[in-house]
Amino acid sequence: MIARVLISFLFVWLLPAGLRAADPETLLMPGPVIEGHAEIEEECTSCHRPFDRSAEDGLCLGCHEDVGADLTAGKGFHGLAPGLAATACRSCHTDHRGRQADVVGLNPATFDHGLTDYPLQGAHVRVPCADCHVAEKKHREASLECVSCHEGDDVHRGGLGEDCSACHEDSSWKKATFDHDTTKFRLEGAHEDVACRLCHADERFEKTPSDCATCHVSADVHKGSFGAQCGDCHDANQWKSQLFDHDRDTEFPLDGKHVGADCGACHKGQLYDDPAPTDCNACHQADDVHGERNGDQCQDCHATRSWVKIAFDHDEDTKWPLRGGHAQVLCESCHPGNLDDPVEKECLGCHQADDVHRGQQGEECASCHDENSWTETVGFDHDLTHFPLLGLHATVACEECHTTHAYADAETDCVACHRPDDKHEQRLTEACASCHNPNGWAIWHFDHDAQSDFPLHGAHEGVDCTTCHVEQAPEKIELADECGSCHLSDDVHRGAFGRDCGRCHGEQDWTKVKLGR
Repeated sequence: MIARVLISFLFVWLLPAGLRAADPETLLMPGPVIEGHAEIEEECTSCHRPFDRSAEDGLCLGCHEDVGADLTAGKGFHGLAPGLAATACRSCHTDHRGRQADVVGLNPATFDHGLTDYPLQGAHVRVPCADCHVAEKKHREASLECVSCHEGDDVHRGGLGEDCSACHEDSSWKKATFDHDTTKFRLEGAHEDVACRLCHADERFEKTPSDCATCHVSADVHKGSFGAQCGDCHDANQWKSQLFDHDRDTEFPLDGKHVGADCGACHKGQLYDDPAPTDCNACHQADDVHGERNGDQCQDCHATRSWVKIAFDHDEDTKWPLRGGHAQVLCESCHPGNLDDPVEKECLGCHQADDVHRGQQGEECASCHDENSWTETVGFDHDLTHFPLLGLHATVACEECHTTHAYADAETDCVACHRPDDKHEQRLTEACASCHNPNGWAIWHFDHDAQSDFPLHGAHEGVDCTTCHVEQAPEKIELADECGSCHLSDDVHRGAFGRDCGRCHGEQDWTKVKLGR
């Protein structure tokens, strides 16, 4: 150290008088500092203390306060990387190497992001650095909030706040979980299986109505006549189940067919304001096929279990036994007039309005439906159609191909469903089945020799399909098969020998020429 001081004074003494006033430290500087330190290059004491190297770290952290804070709090790269807290700054960040020197030494390819406040997990591992670390900004300034990157993915448009991780996970943005029980409206019963969008239309979550009538107005068969307090009779397990007990809660116990009668049939006005009549004729006057000739004491002949006479057995006395769901149908549903009037026996005679197929499936409803329930038990063998379900088609959900109940409208061409899978961009026609089969789209086979007019021999066997099939040919492939159609650019003779290149050139190697023919 003493030698250094003597040399410094000797050096200064030997300088011309005009330079002796300069700072000896500056004159002894080993080289220019980096661009970021250029403003303090003349102020050596900003980074150094004479004869005290141990003071340098404190001076560094005095300027780089954010790094100092990380070291103190054990956060960020400097606070988390093992051993950095006890390592001198100059060990990694050596200055005086010129304006353009890189004293940071950050290598994105080898940097361990796990030594930061934001370890990369899930899909974040594959995200390019530049997506989060904006140019001209420090890496530490990258936001840790989900919304800073995913604001464009927020279909809720900020309606659920900025804590995306409460529902989404980093393995996939589309995988979302949310515990609705943490809200003021617990999902119970059938509500647990309801699609979110049915209640939260247009991604609206705040101020979502919680009363029954708002969502179930279309299912209110009472058309508002029973008020909006649906919970008095219905529960969340099933809309059709009722808490209301007519036998217990009223003076008119329901027995026989009255048990299955629609409430609105008797309660035509407001439920609590307009009491329903209790005499038979008040409700069944329209069903009186006798034209009131037998008076209004219907109960003298009829019972609540059936409007027809008790002595009348529909199964025994008619050619139409009542089975399944038909056994519960009101007589007037099939007998709108006098009981002696002919009754339509064909399914469509009663179920025309239920035919969602719009007549496409013919009039033989019983080939798929049975009389127990029109919708619950439906039998249908797709293999009896013009499109048997083979291979993976047998596992596809019906609605994937049949977007409506007009089943005959479904397309049978492969491209109708698989156009996005056509990697050939219609250059090999739309006849996908010539190569692909239903066992798997990736399982394909095509024999160019047997299935085309141009067998592939020699070097042609290894040529990529798109080399020759350049243009789209959705219906039919029409390619010229003469050599010149593809090899015109290879013709060094410039057409002088014609377009029949095969007279001299072979398919194995274009450069091998056969002469003398």
